[in-house]
Amino acid sequence: MLDAALIKECADPSLKPAIVEQFVQAVGSDDPLAVVVKSGSRLILVPKAKTPEEAIDIVRDNTGGSVVRVGLNQIPAGIGLKDASELKVDLVDPCANLRMGTAMFAKILRIVAKWYGNPTSEEVFPQLFDDAIHAWRTGKFEGESVFQAEDPGGAVLQQLSVFERDAAIHKEEDEIVEVPDQAHAKPNDAGIRIDLTRIGGQK
Repeated sequence: MLDAALIKECADPSLKPAIVEQFVQAVGSDDPLAVVVKSGSRLILVPKAKTPEEAIDIVRDNTGGSVVRVGLNQIPAGIGLKDASELKVDLVDPCANLRMGTAMFAKILRIVAKWYGNPTSEEVFPQLFDDAIHAWRTGKFEGESVFQAEDPGGAVLQQLSVFERDAAIHKEEDEIVEVPDQAHAKPNDAGIRIDLTRIGGQK
């Protein structure tokens, strides 16, 4: 799990921390020096980098005919660059990588949200998020190259209740270590663990 301080300091401020965590968990790597090279659907084996300089050398050697993903966010390397020599070591710096990656993903979210008609319904956001993740992985959304597309601007309504509810339930479950005197507990004394008031559109 990403450090909360790293998210606060480095992630794109337009994304809520819970969204950043979900994004990195879905597409990222635990290794800030990770380099993944693909040619079409084929994975190209590359040596494991031990230093930032080695990682960038591997990236430079493979940009061109292949798709190269790098760092915590597995950013596509070389987007918008004319020459591989322009690639800098900060691409594998955790903070810089998170900043670049989340800024790119925020743009993709805005592209997908615009296609959806900028919905405000809480129920739509998980599907919108999944489509944005798919676009990040493939580089395409509705036939458009999302990394090179113009940013439509605007804000995406980040309805996080689904993510936050799941996180809260998992956290609550993790914290329950012991249930005292279960044999003598009365069923009607048990507290309600999950808020069901929103089911069926009720407020």
